[in-house]
Amino acid sequence: MHISSGRWLYGFLLALVTAVLWGILPIKLKEVLQVMDPVTVTWYRLLVAGSILLGYLAATRRLPSFAALGRNGRRLLVLAIAGLTGNYVLYLFGLELLSPGTTQLVIQLAPVLFLISSLFIFRESFSVGQAIGLLVMLLGFGLFFNQRLDELLSSLTAYTTGVLVVLAAAFVWTFYGLAQKQLLTVWNSVQVMMVIYLACAALLTPWAHPQQVLELSPLQGWLLLACCLNTLVAYGAFAEALAHWEASRVSATLAITPLVTFASVALAASLWPEHVQPELINTLAYIGAVLVVLGSAFTAMGPSLLAGLRARRAATAG
Repeated sequence: MHISSGRWLYGFLLALVTAVLWGILPIKLKEVLQVMDPVTVTWYRLLVAGSILLGYLAATRRLPSFAALGRNGRRLLVLAIAGLTGNYVLYLFGLELLSPGTTQLVIQLAPVLFLISSLFIFRESFSVGQAIGLLVMLLGFGLFFNQRLDELLSSLTAYTTGVLVVLAAAFVWTFYGLAQKQLLTVWNSVQVMMVIYLACAALLTPWAHPQQVLELSPLQGWLLLACCLNTLVAYGAFAEALAHWEASRVSATLAITPLVTFASVALAASLWPEHVQPELINTLAYIGAVLVVLGSAFTAMGPSLLAGLRARRAATAG
C-alpha cells in the first residue's frame, strides 16, 4: 500500500497547480475550437503529450513491456484507450455547445460515476459522508441549472445536447478510470499514459485534419500548444501530489476546478472581451456551482472525515 511522504504543503501546492491548469483549459480550448474540429484538437493534444513521454521513457530506458500485461491486461488497455478517446472527443463536442464553466461543472460527475462504479467492480465501501456529499452535489446541480431546467427537461436544444454530450464524456471516462486502476498494477503511471496517449492518437488519425493547424492565428497556435502541454504538466503535478498527500485530500482540492474556470472566465472576459464571453448565469446558479464543489469535495473526503471523527471519539472515551 502506498504511503504519502508527509510533505502535505508540497502536495497541496501541486494539487492546486493541477486544479488551475484544468480550470483554465476549457477557455483555451474554446478559442482553438473556432478553427479546428474537436477530433483534430484531441489528436494534437494526445500526439504531443504522448511523444514527449515516449522520449522521456526512452531516454531513461523505462519503456513498458507489453509481455508483462498478459491477455487480461491487453483487454484492459483497449478499454482504457477507448474510454479516454471517447472522453476527450465528447468533452470538446460538448464544449462547442456550452460555456467553459458549464462544461467544467458537468464533467465533475466523472469522479462520482467512477466512485459508484468502484462499489460494484472493486467492492469498495460507500460511507454516510459520501452519500451526504453526493446529495449536496445533486442539489448544487439543480440550483446551477435553475434558469434552464424547463429547457433541459422538455426539449432537445443545443444547450441540452451539450449537457448530454458532456455527461456521456463523464460516463466513458469511468471505463478509462477503472481500466487504468488495474493497469497501474503492471506499469507505472507515466508508462500507462504514454501508451494510452499514443494509441488514442493513432486511433483518431483517420478522422484528424492536421492541416487545420495552418489556419490558426498566432494566438490560437500558442493556445493549442498550451493545451497540448497542459495535459502533460497537469497530470504530472497530479501524480506527484499523490506521492506527497493523501488521495482523498488531493481529490477534494481538485474539486475547486470549476470555480477556477468561472473565475478565469470572468477575468478573461473583462481583459479580452473579443475572445472570451462571460458566463450568463444568475446568483442562484453560482451558489449551485459552489454546492457542487463542496459536495464533490465531501464525497472525496467523506471516509477520511468519518474515520477521524471515530478516532477522536474513541480517544475521548478512552
